[in-house]
Amino acid sequence: MTEDRAKKLVLWFEELRKEDVPLVGGKCANLGEMINAGIPVPPGFAISAYAYKLFLEETGIANKVYSIIKETVKDPNDPKQYEEASAKIRQLIESTPIPSSIEKAIREYYKMLNDRVGAVEAFVAVRSSATAEDLPDASFAGQQETFLNVKGGDELVYYVRKCWSSLFTPRAIFYRTQKGFPHEKVLISVAVQKMVNSKAAGVMFTLHPVTGDRSKIVIEGAWGLGEAVVSGAVTPDRFIVDKATLKILSKEVAEKTVEYIRDPKTGKTLHAEVPPERRRIPCLTDEEIIELAKLAKRIEEHYGKPQDIEFAIDRDLPFPENVFIVQSRPETVWSLKAEEKPAVEAPAPVEKLIPVVKGLPASPGIYAGRVKVALDHQEAAKVMEKGDILVTRMTNPDWVPYMRMAGAIVTDDGGMTCHAAIVSRELGIPCIVGSKEATKLLKTGSYYTVDATSGVVYEGIVESLIKPTPKAAPTAAVTEAAVALPQWAIYPPVTATKIYVNLSIPDVADKVFNESRPDGVGLLRAEHLMLSVGKHPRLLIEEGGAEKMVNAFAEGIRKVAQVFFPRPVVYRFLDFKPDEFLSLPGGEKYEKEAGHVGPNPLIGYRGAFRYIKEPDIFRLECRAIKKVREEYGLKNVWVMVPFVRTVEEFKNCLKIMEEEGLKKGPDFKVWIMVEVPSTVLLIDKFIEAGIDGVSFGTNDLTMLILGIDRDDASVQEIYDERNLAVLRALSHVIRLCRAHNVTTSICGQAPSNYPEIVEFLVKEGATSLSVNPDKVIETRLLVASIERKLLLERLAESKKDKPFFEFKWSEELK
Repeated sequence: MTEDRAKKLVLWFEELRKEDVPLVGGKCANLGEMINAGIPVPPGFAISAYAYKLFLEETGIANKVYSIIKETVKDPNDPKQYEEASAKIRQLIESTPIPSSIEKAIREYYKMLNDRVGAVEAFVAVRSSATAEDLPDASFAGQQETFLNVKGGDELVYYVRKCWSSLFTPRAIFYRTQKGFPHEKVLISVAVQKMVNSKAAGVMFTLHPVTGDRSKIVIEGAWGLGEAVVSGAVTPDRFIVDKATLKILSKEVAEKTVEYIRDPKTGKTLHAEVPPERRRIPCLTDEEIIELAKLAKRIEEHYGKPQDIEFAIDRDLPFPENVFIVQSRPETVWSLKAEEKPAVEAPAPVEKLIPVVKGLPASPGIYAGRVKVALDHQEAAKVMEKGDILVTRMTNPDWVPYMRMAGAIVTDDGGMTCHAAIVSRELGIPCIVGSKEATKLLKTGSYYTVDATSGVVYEGIVESLIKPTPKAAPTAAVTEAAVALPQWAIYPPVTATKIYVNLSIPDVADKVFNESRPDGVGLLRAEHLMLSVGKHPRLLIEEGGAEKMVNAFAEGIRKVAQVFFPRPVVYRFLDFKPDEFLSLPGGEKYEKEAGHVGPNPLIGYRGAFRYIKEPDIFRLECRAIKKVREEYGLKNVWVMVPFVRTVEEFKNCLKIMEEEGLKKGPDFKVWIMVEVPSTVLLIDKFIEAGIDGVSFGTNDLTMLILGIDRDDASVQEIYDERNLAVLRALSHVIRLCRAHNVTTSICGQAPSNYPEIVEFLVKEGATSLSVNPDKVIETRLLVASIERKLLLERLAESKKDKPFFEFKWSEELK
């Protein structure tokens, strides 16, 4: 870089290359790099970091800015101190006039840009470009601000100063402090870029952002400006493209209710409602999707690493001239991992069984592979690769993306009903829980065989366990017998007792339904929907993002309800245990600091009690349900209130639901979970209060009846849903409910684990059983045999003391 160039105040994008980050920041440098690589980028210029540095020096405010941070931020963990420092610095920068030499250069280049695009005063986007931004190991993206639809020299100068001051937002100051970046060394450039009059816009990744799969390109878009997608104001359409063939693999079209557009009268950015006829149609055509994928592939090949790319489709231009790339930066999660490594040669198979760890077999199956020990989900994001054996202390909803990558899971803590056990069963992944020492005894990078059928982890790859025993060729007679499958193996039997399924992850609904054809969903958990939103609901509400939660929940519920329609889907309201969401942004503040995390969260601030205390969050879920039922027309969605302790709690919840337009009726049922002994003892009062159904949560009910912490591995040997006390509780509730035509079901783990519980419930007259996905067919066959047995027993009983055959003339023949 020459000295003259280093001291230029303004540069055209085409003068820049990716090496110019110190001069114009990552954003501007990448825009220049892409233009020179032939990528369609809207024209513009960069106000250099030197111009900002000169502004600080010539006005004499540099020392004031940095001393404010030192004097104000004494406690690096106190957010109020960051806010105070930010307010002081931003006011100082925005009230200080720009030196005339810098202002003159900005206005001259804006005039030249107008000439280039043939406009008197072009609309431009004014974007920050920090000199430490968009580096692979520091995701500074979004730390500073962007201003859209800026028009005229005066507005431009005003917003340039606002961009400069945004280098000192509370979040930016905090981030640099935490990452150890000296504030004095992080400068800011400003990108001034012709606005695309966006018909649609969004973001695309040149790998799958959840799994890290580099064979996929994932595109998310919505109507209008891309800010609607980036800010989470809408649930975007999602398109997945095969990187090699450019074939569109999947389309998920969301209901897009809002868009950011340019107001034709004022020229300002307008938050508008999308007309109903456009809400459920894709925002991108197939040809636009493929063109974007081609560009994404070219950009990744040019940079040699996965990219996070923003795009816009111009409504005023024909295809393909209407497709623009407005930003590209390195992807910052999976780029922390090593690039695709040569496959590590697995050790030779072993025959000797050497047990290393023993625990509870929570999800059956056998798997051999390489172990990755991760003590938190951030570490899992760095080390986990597809097919690894995940070893950790315990999982929570934050872990689901990495659990889906795992070939098997082993945890130190937990029992048969813990998070790891439940999700592993749903995903069909072998899982051992409660091993106590797996994270200490199993070594990252070493190979083991996980036998989750017996609960043992063996050293090395045990070939005799993972390979099926060779069988002799069948004889002709055997072959014929095998071909003549019994009818029930092809067409599962119809049972009087409905067989429902438990689901947590909406994306597996289609697979589960096609594989086992359940009669409905007896438990749709909400916790993973909350995880997909990515923030604590209280923080979302404070930030004005409540609609994001409503849309995300509605979309997840819709996926399941649509697959199962018209079969019922019973949605369990968010059973928000305080400790499970501490890692979400806002979790520490709104759970720990608020005093909600008690000594045992399983019996603490959760369930119906929480809905009454925080009705605004509960109302968001109600609105999501209403949206699915009314806007999508999926009337098969019912609801279930968890962890109800008192009749008054239920009545209050019912009142809030009715206020949100959810009224009980023939096609809308309200159930409660029976998880607390008080609910068992007061079931007659709940029936009087108007419940339509109950579902036994045997996991918590067993815990509370027997006084056993269900997540404590040391007492699992006496945790047993078959205990007489538990069975008496189930029987009492079923019999009273049957007498009043109230539906009874079960969604705990008991029927999935114990055939004798299934027989007990069928004999007692339970209306339905809801089991894990891998147990649906097995349970249906078992229930069918039990029901046949009961019918035969009753038939035999009715024939006692009667002749086997009694001849009678018909009335006509007498």
